[in-house]
Amino acid sequence: MKREENVLRKFDSLSDFHRAFGLPRPSHPLISLVNIEEVTISKEASFDFFILGFYKIVYKTTLCGQAKYGQNYYDFGEGGLIFTAPNQVFESPKSAASGYAFFIHPDFLLTYPLAKKIKQYGFFSYAANEALYLSAHEKETVMSVFKIIDDELKGRIDHFSHDVVISQIELLLNYCNRFYNRQFITHKAVYKDLLFRVEELLDDYFNNSISLNEGLPSVQYLADQVNVSPGYLSDILRSLTGQNAQQHIHYKLIEKAKEKLSATTLSVSEIAYELGFEHPQSFSKLFKSKTNLSPLEFRQSFN
Repeated sequence: MKREENVLRKFDSLSDFHRAFGLPRPSHPLISLVNIEEVTISKEASFDFFILGFYKIVYKTTLCGQAKYGQNYYDFGEGGLIFTAPNQVFESPKSAASGYAFFIHPDFLLTYPLAKKIKQYGFFSYAANEALYLSAHEKETVMSVFKIIDDELKGRIDHFSHDVVISQIELLLNYCNRFYNRQFITHKAVYKDLLFRVEELLDDYFNNSISLNEGLPSVQYLADQVNVSPGYLSDILRSLTGQNAQQHIHYKLIEKAKEKLSATTLSVSEIAYELGFEHPQSFSKLFKSKTNLSPLEFRQSFN
């Protein structure tokens, strides 16, 4: 009997996940560090896609022999990291790889501040092609943290084990924040092209009345147009301008509003609708929050 295509399987248990991929039983039910080379890939796998109910941090040695950005290559040759939050869909692996996969069940973080803080690390929302490419020194740092965690999990579990592993997870995430910031800096010349493209998109959006028909531009819209994830776009723009994507949209919107208030006789309501607002009150509230003046006060002060 032919197997149904595109079978999806959900894993809420680390033990079930280990069993499905031919891995040894995890030392801890809520956290595990896996050598990817030990994963068994079956040609007769019972599922094509799977969902994990836990955080995943993957280090792959073959991730970036040469990572291309625009027309430029940045060759670190030391592999890279990919981060995913719970409940993301993955395709079942079809070929072998090398590296490590670190899994953290959300329940492992309960009662610790990291349970909330981990959601503030934007790279868990990045796409797979927005990986963190590591230098040799950065790789050593990441692997040293992995080793401490691995030693803790394989050693004798005691009252301090949980605290030690939590502190190492937070250390790892903070290092990755630093390394991503380095990546934004070293690739700044390439990212400036992306900034220029975002500026063009917003100018076109407001100048050609797209906002009148489509409403306010969203971060998702901009991200789709420049082929990056919303979180990655926001972090790139923040590294270049100090403003995230939503703030950048608001800045361009207010500049366009100022232009219409000073150079046309359109009413505030008409301007609000042209810029994509459903309710003029929402426009007035945003305008005042950004300028400390209402639209009418701005028009009067300009005159």
